[in-house]
Amino acid sequence: MSGGHVTGEHSSLSVGGTNARVVSSSIVGDGEETGSGLQKTEKDPRKMARKYQLELCKKALEENIIVYLETGCGKTHIAVLLIYEMGHLIRQPQKSACIFLAPTVALVHQQAKVIEDSTDFKVGIYCGNTNRLKTHSSWEKEIEQYEVLVMTPQILLRNLSHSFIKMDLIALLIFDECHHAQVKSSHPYAQIMKVFYKNNDGKLPRIFGMTASPVVGKGASSRENLPRSINSLEKLLDAKVYSVEDKEELERFVASPVIRVYPYGPVANGTSSSYEACYNILEEVKRQCIVEIGKKTDGNQSLESLRSTKRMLIRMHENIIFCLENLGIWGALQACRILLSGDHSEWNALIEAEGNTSDVSVCDSYLNQAANVFDADCTRDGVTSNVSQVEVLKEPFFSRKLLRLIEILSNFRLQPDMKCIVFVNRIVTARSLSHILQNLQFLTSWKCDFLVGVHSGLKSMSRKTMNVILERFRTGKLNLLLATKVGEEGLDIQTCCLVIRFDLPETVASFIQSRGRARMPQSEYAFLVDRGNQKERDLIEKFKIDEARMNIEICDRSSRETFDSIEEKIYKVHATGASITSGLSISLLQQYCSKLPHDEYFDPKPKFFYFDDSEGTVCRIILPSNAPIHNIVGTPQSSIEVAKKDACLKAIEELHKLGALSEFLLPQQEDTNELELVSSDSDNCEGKDSRGELCEMLVPAVLKESWTELEKPIHHLNSYYIEFCPVPEDRIYKQFGLFLKAPLPLEADKMSLELHLARGRSVMTKLVPSGLSKFSTDEITYATNFQELFLKAILDRSEFVHEYVPLGKDVLSKSCPTFYLLLPVIFHVSERRVTVDWEIIRRCLSSPVFKNPANAVDKRILPSNDCLQLANGCSSIRDVENSLVYTPHQKKFYFITNVVPEKNGDSPCKGANTLSHKDHLTTTYVAWFLKYHHRCLNHYSFLLKYFVLYCLYFLIMLRIVSASMSGKIDETLN
Repeated sequence: MSGGHVTGEHSSLSVGGTNARVVSSSIVGDGEETGSGLQKTEKDPRKMARKYQLELCKKALEENIIVYLETGCGKTHIAVLLIYEMGHLIRQPQKSACIFLAPTVALVHQQAKVIEDSTDFKVGIYCGNTNRLKTHSSWEKEIEQYEVLVMTPQILLRNLSHSFIKMDLIALLIFDECHHAQVKSSHPYAQIMKVFYKNNDGKLPRIFGMTASPVVGKGASSRENLPRSINSLEKLLDAKVYSVEDKEELERFVASPVIRVYPYGPVANGTSSSYEACYNILEEVKRQCIVEIGKKTDGNQSLESLRSTKRMLIRMHENIIFCLENLGIWGALQACRILLSGDHSEWNALIEAEGNTSDVSVCDSYLNQAANVFDADCTRDGVTSNVSQVEVLKEPFFSRKLLRLIEILSNFRLQPDMKCIVFVNRIVTARSLSHILQNLQFLTSWKCDFLVGVHSGLKSMSRKTMNVILERFRTGKLNLLLATKVGEEGLDIQTCCLVIRFDLPETVASFIQSRGRARMPQSEYAFLVDRGNQKERDLIEKFKIDEARMNIEICDRSSRETFDSIEEKIYKVHATGASITSGLSISLLQQYCSKLPHDEYFDPKPKFFYFDDSEGTVCRIILPSNAPIHNIVGTPQSSIEVAKKDACLKAIEELHKLGALSEFLLPQQEDTNELELVSSDSDNCEGKDSRGELCEMLVPAVLKESWTELEKPIHHLNSYYIEFCPVPEDRIYKQFGLFLKAPLPLEADKMSLELHLARGRSVMTKLVPSGLSKFSTDEITYATNFQELFLKAILDRSEFVHEYVPLGKDVLSKSCPTFYLLLPVIFHVSERRVTVDWEIIRRCLSSPVFKNPANAVDKRILPSNDCLQLANGCSSIRDVENSLVYTPHQKKFYFITNVVPEKNGDSPCKGANTLSHKDHLTTTYVAWFLKYHHRCLNHYSFLLKYFVLYCLYFLIMLRIVSASMSGKIDETLN
């Protein structure tokens, strides 16, 4: 493929060595005429078109092209011209349409407005949750109603996947910011072209791409990769890259800024010691916090949750150190305060971390300690009292880099109509800088705010807030923006006189796009560069060279090589044309599972397990128990990610063959044509609730009927014996019964449920109706207290670490939504009835832990042979046996089955000939007791036989541990 340049000076095209003269500024015609011969009044974008725009539009009518022009050169207007000239194909009553794709919601709304303002076409907007169109007929009506459909690429991809929209209905397909279409990526742009354009046997649309940089990503613009990057983009989009050769014509419309480098640093003598002291203290604080996380491994938190907390802490530490180095002590203090004052749910966005942590206490502790360190330094030198004073604008409170930025802004502050954008790479930097600059009195002429992407996750940056900030910037109420990369690409931010890169761009695309914001005459594109870092100076020169090489490459290709494309497997339903790739199959499988019947206690999700095979990694999927299939095993693949895609696609194929998915590859549960339109990398739309579905908690009617009418001396409850049938039949479980005010439906008699235990064991359970049981008011109180006791022991044992556990406080609460009793019983087989095992209940409730210490004084004198000395005092052997014991130093619960009187601390250990329990425990229990209880362990105390009490498992789901997971169960944090 060959690209080229358009030469605007003589209104001619220069492509591949041939010239084609443009004979008129009107490409197709001058407009339509009415029956009376008078020209119909209509919006005509050609009237505002520049020569190079008309020439590129003409080329786009002849073939698929990618327009490569800098920001501000009018690429969108070329697209509008093309839509206008192809109007005969998309204007009603034609069945075809133009689809304009933009990668973010902001761009969707912006480009739709441009098309509406420039033409008379009917424009529809589709992004995020704005339009939840669920049926084929709904989309047919949209195409009938609108002629130009502007949407995010995720929406088109899903519509094509489920055959709601077909490729042959699209007359013109426009890709804004088309450099995202990379052959090695799974971006929706790439998938649309790979799956639905390349494999389409019918009519294909005209392709038109727009970009300010045809290459994207680190290394893509290098000498060896540049030709392949451009060639691969052309091959994927089935188009040629064109630009304007006559730069003078572009300069007449859009001025190029002067590039200026502002060096700063190095750190002043004496200041580095302040930074180093803060750094060392924070490193120690981080280390202590990691130790605290490690201590929680014996608690109720999962290992993965603790790892997530550790990752969050490390990422937070890195961001605070980054602010310390780039902003100074005052800036780092502001970063700590911003993180502490915000919602914990925003931490991931502010520090750009992945994953969630359920325990924020450690990170809170780190931030508070870090803030105290910085605050102490600032208070000691009087900075906190008046940061706006010029004399305190010095190191180490303000970094050399920040002082250089303040100097530049101070020099430009008095220029008329001055507008500036400062680009940073981190959200927390934008927030901190905005706060600092707003509070400097000598910079009051700069009215600033921060601008980050709506998809960043910050609740404070909604679509509405972002639009308000941009509008205030356009009208001059704001004249300084602290922006992340959201300000680089596409957004209609009014051109500025000054663009400053506080943080250097990471790619040549970022270098070009941020420069495009400085388009006013005599504007400046400034870089802050560390004077002692030659690599930073070299990087700017490298970007200039790469851009020049890119322009040469487009005009004169040096190679035809391309990158190897990543081809994904596809499952296609030939009857409808619905197709799903292995990449999209993951979200579709999750969507299918979410549609399965569920309640507040059961969240149906696929479970993924991985194990190594001789030929690669294999993924095994366990689907919810109410799915038609439960177990899917994929084929060996090169990585976990590819293995997951392979198994998910296989699951989709199986579900479709079983009829669980429709012919359009949609879940059958609710609406066979339902489609979830979720835009993963685009912003949420305003006006719709972007939260997940909120479901009301539903309580079965049979559990709502209360028995709390205490005036009744006798209560009659329906009883059901819970029969346990273990497999294999080698164990006997304690008998339990269920008691309800209202009887269960008849179907309950036939219902059985399999509980999956560890090591492949299972227990089949079913309910056996056992008539009515009588309860007195006191027995109801005993029963409810016992149920509260054992549910706390099973679900949440946190209260049992205290000396006293109150029971029965909420028994009579009217807010209690359910009324049932689950009690130990004795089942009389011949009579098919149950009686409550009151002996066990009374014994459990007789434990000293349930007696208020203020009211209960135990004056018993226990014989020495019936006494065990525990950490909290002396207890009888009878009380200890069959009881729950808590060990504070381990933070673990144990169930004591019996006392072993024939063994004590001096008895030899099992499997050892000489080592005694006393010797074995010297380094653990004895030392621990001496340190924390100031008493010696009685070596002659009886030993206790116990079972460890583990966390509750979800026994309805088959318990499978993959090969890759099995080795991680006992891992601890590093």
